[in-house]
Amino acid sequence: MAAPLELSCWGGGWGLPSVHSDSLVVMAYAKFSGAPLKVNVIDNNWRGSRGDVPVLTTEDNTISQPAKILNFLRKQKYNADYELSAKQGADTLAYIALLEEKLLPAVLHTFWVESDNYFTVTKPWFASRMPFPLSLILPGRMSKGALNRILLTRGEPPFYHLREVEAQIYRDAKECLNLLSNRLGTSQFFFGDMPSTLDAYVFGFLAPLYKVRFPKVQLQEHLKQLSNLCRFCDDILNSYFRVSLGDG
Repeated sequence: MAAPLELSCWGGGWGLPSVHSDSLVVMAYAKFSGAPLKVNVIDNNWRGSRGDVPVLTTEDNTISQPAKILNFLRKQKYNADYELSAKQGADTLAYIALLEEKLLPAVLHTFWVESDNYFTVTKPWFASRMPFPLSLILPGRMSKGALNRILLTRGEPPFYHLREVEAQIYRDAKECLNLLSNRLGTSQFFFGDMPSTLDAYVFGFLAPLYKVRFPKVQLQEHLKQLSNLCRFCDDILNSYFRVSLGDG
């Protein structure tokens, strides 16, 4: 009998199984590969001290970060990429790097740095899932972590003023969305009829941007003009997560 696999992650809202991109990447990959995860949604009883979720726990291991979790699942024979060619595998790595360089900074900015979004949506949502006093401390720490990650991704020193790079962040993100839309075309998934690692990453990055209702929505508005990417998100939600959807 296989050892139990438990995933601790942020929960859902707005029709999503999780509103957290990293958690969604792992949850989607597990669905695509058939990995039997027991999902533990973080709530007010959470005993963690930091926001470094998702975390996969087995009998012998505790693993965080999506790439490391997915590598572990592949070693356990839960592989969503077994039908891909070597070129498609290389393309997967290239597109994931593109997502993390060009799209991730704008997604983080939308959730954690844009003040109207942070104070009216992101901070209240995450704080409501945390026990006191973490609810007072951790959202701010996660916001600072997101800002540092943006500046690091931009290749600028931490003292570089964010406003000077915001416009470029969103230009890069819109170009990345256009590239993804062109690459997907009319296909169901990025490499045909079966979802793979790349689909898990794209879904994890796009679905919260697509579904969460924010007051400031410039990147969201651009995404909603790309109907095939919206259909892609909706199809995965309807096919793989219909039973587990949470309310906003």
